[in-house]
Amino acid sequence: MSETSAEFPVVLEACRAVLGGGKSIEKVADEYTYASLPLCVIDSVFSIGVRYEGVRNVLERYCAFAGVPRLSPTRTVPPRAQQQSITAFLQLAIAFDAERLAVEVFGNRQRTSARSGILKADAVVRFAGVLARHRIECLQDVLESQGLASVERDVRTIPGQSSGLSWRYFLMLAGREDLVKPDRMILRFLERTLRRSVSPDEAQALLRAAADALGREFPGLTARTLDNLIWAEERSRPSAGRGAGAVGGGF
Repeated sequence: MSETSAEFPVVLEACRAVLGGGKSIEKVADEYTYASLPLCVIDSVFSIGVRYEGVRNVLERYCAFAGVPRLSPTRTVPPRAQQQSITAFLQLAIAFDAERLAVEVFGNRQRTSARSGILKADAVVRFAGVLARHRIECLQDVLESQGLASVERDVRTIPGQSSGLSWRYFLMLAGREDLVKPDRMILRFLERTLRRSVSPDEAQALLRAAADALGREFPGLTARTLDNLIWAEERSRPSAGRGAGAVGGGF
């Protein structure tokens, strides 16, 4: 759907309603201010298909184990020297097999899918391994890269990552403002608004266009922030139910 579509004003009004009522669009969720890149990997893998409280518990256990901060104290990207690198994470992780990592470090034995899925702990290590092979070590490496298509392709070969949902969320957690995570909450919002099914790619295009269109009315609005506010609004609805995904449109 383009901005000239007859349906787009309907989406725009629904988004404007979410932004109304004096909500602040300046403060993003804590999960978008992680202190290092490995935490973005852990969150993006563990957050799929679960309630976010459990993901936060996984992150807090890992941070306690590794002795690293969860959030940037300034809510901005820390200097490289202050971050735990992907290689440093892998050096800690390789001391454990996937089962021990899941139990002893993450305290979570969830799998990437109920049928033939691998442990999410294993998927995190594989994801980090792809980043290391492509020399993606810190938050700056994601934000400053001119192209990550080959990295995405390799990540999506990991069992449970083929949809690209974790990859997209990983980029958002690392600081990309132009993306949304079209998870269950975001798709439900758009499908209720349009009264039809909406694909993940269409959701990305719609919310990015809506954020652009509403930017003058709501200074500082980005697609990522709009995603975050929609997700929070949807989560508060009585029909949200369990297993709804993570912060920020997940995100």
